[in-house]
Amino acid sequence: MKFLVRAPNWIGDAVLARPALESLRRNFPQAEIWLLAKDWVREFYEADGLLAGVLPLADNRSLRALFRAAGLLKSRGFDTGLLLTNSFASALLFYLARIPQRWGYRRDARGPLLTRGVPVPELEPPKHQLHYYLDLMRGLGLSVVDPQIRLSLSEKEKGAARRSLQALGLNLKRPLVILNPGAAYGPAKRWPAERFAALGALLQRQKKAEIIITGSSGEEELAAGIASRLPRRPANLAGRTSLRRLLGLISQSRLFITNDTGPMHLANALSVPVVALFGPTNPAVTGPFHPPAVVLKKEAACWPCLYRKCPYDHRCLAGIEAEEVLAAARQFLT
Repeated sequence: MKFLVRAPNWIGDAVLARPALESLRRNFPQAEIWLLAKDWVREFYEADGLLAGVLPLADNRSLRALFRAAGLLKSRGFDTGLLLTNSFASALLFYLARIPQRWGYRRDARGPLLTRGVPVPELEPPKHQLHYYLDLMRGLGLSVVDPQIRLSLSEKEKGAARRSLQALGLNLKRPLVILNPGAAYGPAKRWPAERFAALGALLQRQKKAEIIITGSSGEEELAAGIASRLPRRPANLAGRTSLRRLLGLISQSRLFITNDTGPMHLANALSVPVVALFGPTNPAVTGPFHPPAVVLKKEAACWPCLYRKCPYDHRCLAGIEAEEVLAAARQFLT
């Protein structure tokens, strides 16, 4: 069999969907499995031994582009398409590509486009997103792997990360802490920048920590503002790392302090301790899946709202003080 799997659109979901891919491989050990993914998640999968290869997801925003993309996929002769995404558009692409078998959750009015549609599981009580993907595999009648996410890097990648840290002038005898203050979802997920700065200063003074600030393209100004407030200049790498380089840097750190973002799951999958700051989203659904991890959040009557921008006083995140995060961090920096 020749499978095409439509990957999730975001880094965090890509990490949490990996057990589903492992399950697919377990059930079809001889199959040729290809992935269709957006540019910003392709690098996560490209070194994955589970796959025959990764195809770029073309821009399908016009009807002409959609048919062109479908024609290219059709020419590759896939037997089965597995949708790890929820959208109607992703199912329509596979339908137009004439992939004979099309599997996925029966949602967003796409049921008629699927040959095997799985009912959407109950949302109450909340279930972690990793289980959402595994439940899809169970619904398809497949056996699943144990629910866990573990990533490993080659010694070459780890060595490159250590050399990169040395080139940045960081003292590797000190604890290395990564601050990840951004969130592509929107400002409602972001702990205030001044709190990140206050925390960084406390870590430098009390724990002698070396600080790296990470972030995606577009978060450079946010990171620079935090860096400028620290007593000792940190390494500001916002917008300057590839995904594989980021994985390498995380693997060398003692602690990763972050909002609810994709890199949080990268650190968790690398078994690096995580302190995660949660606002409008539910950590039972998108929080770190494994220990070692601590989740901090404040109760609010409007929680969980899932808003991208808080229309009120942002108390779910703004109520977390830098000293509280430092107290959570201490257990990982002894």
